[in-house]
Amino acid sequence: MGLSLKKSLEKTRRHVFGRISGLLKQGRFTEETWEELESLLIQADVGVDLTLELVERLREKVKFGEAGSPEELREALREELLGILEAASAPSALEQPRPLTVVLTVGVNGSGKTTSIAKLAYYLKNRGHRVILAAADTFRAAAIDQLKIWGERVGADVIAHQSGADPGAVVYDAINACKARGADVLIVDTAGRLHTKYNLMQELKKIRNVAARQLEGAPHETLLVLDATTGQNALSQARHFKEAVDITGIVLAKLDGTAKGGAVFAIVKELGVPIRFVGTGEKLEDWALFDPEAFVDALLE
Repeated sequence: MGLSLKKSLEKTRRHVFGRISGLLKQGRFTEETWEELESLLIQADVGVDLTLELVERLREKVKFGEAGSPEELREALREELLGILEAASAPSALEQPRPLTVVLTVGVNGSGKTTSIAKLAYYLKNRGHRVILAAADTFRAAAIDQLKIWGERVGADVIAHQSGADPGAVVYDAINACKARGADVLIVDTAGRLHTKYNLMQELKKIRNVAARQLEGAPHETLLVLDATTGQNALSQARHFKEAVDITGIVLAKLDGTAKGGAVFAIVKELGVPIRFVGTGEKLEDWALFDPEAFVDALLE
């Protein structure tokens, strides 16, 4: 993920994790040290429960002589954070060769979902894939137009119906179009769901069922796009979507605009779902495959 990741984590690092690194360098671990560490982790939106768990584990390592120096304590924190992310890791369907991979994208309005779809399409095309986009957000005419504009910019065909059409029918036609045109990845846009709306969640399930009937194992990847700037609030969204559509991965959008990057750990810990990609800026190329080690190192640098 390189420089773009480091740059996108600048706010989180500067506001919180840089101060954590400074705190751990002091060398004296008093009660005040642990309280300040708790406070900083909570400020980073790691979450209260996970923060208490992390601090307790670090205290035990110091108590039993496993982390006696500032360097050892910093490494212990690094290992704990990395362990959370790696425990949820699982192979991505996009890495597995098949004639056609269907990627369903879900998320609430304003999460950065449509932009993330464009960035993912751009990323995949640059790696030799033939990508088609499906405009299954038929709830808003503007959403269809927006996806068409992104499709033109990226160089990907967009399969769309009229506003108000059945999203399942769009997905049906899009899968047929992929087969006819030799596309190997279909990325499906869905309406920005208000995660508390039962009927909208049912519609998402219907889209999944249409895809599954047409193509074995589809959708092969279901990505939830979360706005990193919402921090812990993203966790409640993630819970609802996981219940409704069996998310296989998370896209963290707008990472460059927040000091709340610590929420990643709480989300992954609770859901057991890996982060797949991160949005690291506003340009099409500001997109990275998520690397847990690079992420943690960039935070604690």
